[in-house]
Amino acid sequence: MSNYYKYIDLNYTYYDPKTGLLRNLLDITDADTLMFVESGAVTKRLQELYENQIKIKGIENLFEIHRHLFQDIYVWAGKKRIIEISKDGKQFFPTTNFDNAFKYINTLISEFKKIPKGNGMQLAEKLAEILDNVNYLHPFREGNGRTQREFLRLLALEKGLILNLNPPDNKSIYERYMKGTIESDIDTLTELIFELIENKHNV
Repeated sequence: MSNYYKYIDLNYTYYDPKTGLLRNLLDITDADTLMFVESGAVTKRLQELYENQIKIKGIENLFEIHRHLFQDIYVWAGKKRIIEISKDGKQFFPTTNFDNAFKYINTLISEFKKIPKGNGMQLAEKLAEILDNVNYLHPFREGNGRTQREFLRLLALEKGLILNLNPPDNKSIYERYMKGTIESDIDTLTELIFELIENKHNV
């Protein structure tokens, strides 16, 4: 699967044209160093969310999660992107229509909250639908995948479900997750999510 992203950032809002790297709070100019430092910082902040969980009320919590995860690295942590992004020629949701997307995702979250805890398949289907829409929204310049996986984990937790869409050293889960999000394949995402929560809770 390709990972070719294109960013329309004519004013260099997010990256330094000299280094080609994202502008960062630590003034790091080496790509490998930035990747290492960012990974370490986000891992630490993820652990904090495991210990002090955020209750998901709506789309605003997605921005809260991103702000928490990336606060040590980027000044724009938790802020919606102001540039357009595409991947392999497919554009993510246009910034001009963000407000409509926020309302729709909030509706999906409300629907999820009304599903009984014991209905595992219906919960998985709604989580997959939410994931698909959040991924298409792609509201941040960087860190969308990590943020949306944590968002789904916290949302599932409200139904007593443990959901890890990024387990270590599990290539199959990663590949199915990527296929589902890249191809907007809700069936694949539903099957994956149901398999993961079912194995842990027998819902």
